Amino acid sequence: MKQFLVIFPLLLTLVFSQAEAQGPRSHDYNSIGWLATFLTYNLDEKWSVHGEFQWRRSELVKEAQQNLYRAGINFKPHKQALLRVGLAYADTYPYGKVPIQSTARLFPEYRTYQMAQINNPIGNVGLTHRFILEQRWVGRYTNTTLAKVDDYVFMNRVRYMVRMQIPLSSLFLENNAPYIAAYDEVMIGFGKNINQNVFDQNRIGLLGGVKLSERVRVEGGYLNQILQFGRMVEDKELFQHNNGLIINTYINL
Repeated sequence: MKQFLVIFPLLLTLVFSQAEAQGPRSHDYNSIGWLATFLTYNLDEKWSVHGEFQWRRSELVKEAQQNLYRAGINFKPHKQALLRVGLAYADTYPYGKVPIQSTARLFPEYRTYQMAQINNPIGNVGLTHRFILEQRWVGRYTNTTLAKVDDYVFMNRVRYMVRMQIPLSSLFLENNAPYIAAYDEVMIGFGKNINQNVFDQNRIGLLGGVKLSERVRVEGGYLNQILQFGRMVEDKELFQHNNGLIINTYINL
């Protein structure tokens, strides 16, 4: 199992590097600001309910990028493992110089997903591996004169994230204990409706956080997002580079 957890992210990194190596490319650069709240309501020692809202902005906070809502049911088969199934909904706006869809309009997306998360602490250092399988129904306009989307394209996506969290104090489990964290998440699309973006996107986060109480934790820092469009732009593959601020709030009830 440990060998798999080492080899799997290396394979995804190889896919990422190969994706960027294909054909002529163009690039678009944006500044972003992501604010997210994650809520967990515990039913008992094994079962809990998950909910979250992510307010994603472009030009730091000036323009809308995406609003994402996600809910799910958690099950803990082991103290170091978490399973989740759930639903998600997102509104994506036509941000940046080049919009994701050629119609340059707001479009919705519905998802179902399945998640497995494994915690593998090494001493005081927390190491987390997260695997997500998503089924996505992405809205589109078949005619630019329409007031709302009239068609949905089904796509699959697999996601893998590795996160390392290091306490800055031996009192990590106490309130007001600070920590630093870093993570990398890669997303790969698959299925018959995937076009250019087999490599979908990659995210890197560098964070600092603090545990405010037994129920509340806040962290914030730098986020880098590289996203490949599913369509060609002027006969080139387009990679969008988004850099900016991310702030996460975790509430455990």
